[in-house]
Amino acid sequence: MLEAIELQEVPTAESFDEPSYLAANPDVAVAVLQRKFRSGKAHFLKFGRNEGRRQLTAIAGTPNEMHERISALRLRKLEKLSPLLSRRPLRGGKFGALNFMPNRPLDQDLLDEPEGVSENGYDADTVELIGGCADGLVLDVGAGRRPIYYGNVVNLELSQYVTTDVVGDAADLPFRDNSFDGVISIAVLEHVKNPFICAAEISRVIKPGGWLKCCVPFLQPLHGYPHHYFNMTHEGLRTLFEPHLEIVRQDVTAPLHPVWSISWQLRDWARALPEKSRKQFLRMRVEDLIGYPAAMLDEPFARDLPEKARFGLAAATLLLARKPDR
Repeated sequence: MLEAIELQEVPTAESFDEPSYLAANPDVAVAVLQRKFRSGKAHFLKFGRNEGRRQLTAIAGTPNEMHERISALRLRKLEKLSPLLSRRPLRGGKFGALNFMPNRPLDQDLLDEPEGVSENGYDADTVELIGGCADGLVLDVGAGRRPIYYGNVVNLELSQYVTTDVVGDAADLPFRDNSFDGVISIAVLEHVKNPFICAAEISRVIKPGGWLKCCVPFLQPLHGYPHHYFNMTHEGLRTLFEPHLEIVRQDVTAPLHPVWSISWQLRDWARALPEKSRKQFLRMRVEDLIGYPAAMLDEPFARDLPEKARFGLAAATLLLARKPDR
């Protein structure tokens, strides 16, 4: 039987709960303290509802009760994981996670670091794959903070969230060969310095006949914490894993549709502009934006875009370097 603990839910205007929303969205809690929003509900009504923000579920209980329930389920999971470890962890930690990173103290709780909070919900296909491995173990490489804590999914992260099971590096996984029935890697490989090494490590720990569910952005702006290195075409993603695995299929599902890229690019562009230029930009039509780009460079929406936003949205970036004198 698959064990899982629901930690978050999508609120409605009627079910909205202020403390639960702020606990699930620490960046909003900080913004409220800084008086950028009157309340968490004000944020939810203006932005959070459209962004798909969540709040803690009533079933999760208080933070202490939630931690206790997760800790009990984690203990059973780690007992099952123990024979699959390739080396001893450095020590235990605040929530019982295993630490394989010498410079990552496990008393570091990312709930106190709103810019570092990362999470991507599983789609129905991934949930079905997880359910098919109820008697085995699935590894989530770069799991972030999970809205549902599964008893058969080992959540590996560089830093600790309340749902983190193993603190480790995707380029040096602390597991034996052929350990997991499946591996999940969602929006992770764009944030690693050497995705080829990580792909080889991920492939190594999958059992013969096991599966991989991997998603990497292509046309997305600069994002993520702490760094963002490589976006990939579908051919690039395929190239990472072809030496190790049989590619079954590649898809562009609804959450990956180009409409998300267009919306994200335009939203980030608008938010970065000064107010006057932003208003002009938001009044533009699609027809205006698909004209000859060079003719738009002197328009306020292009001219006034700050350098940080230019890097985040750039068509390409240029690097000039020199070799040191010997």
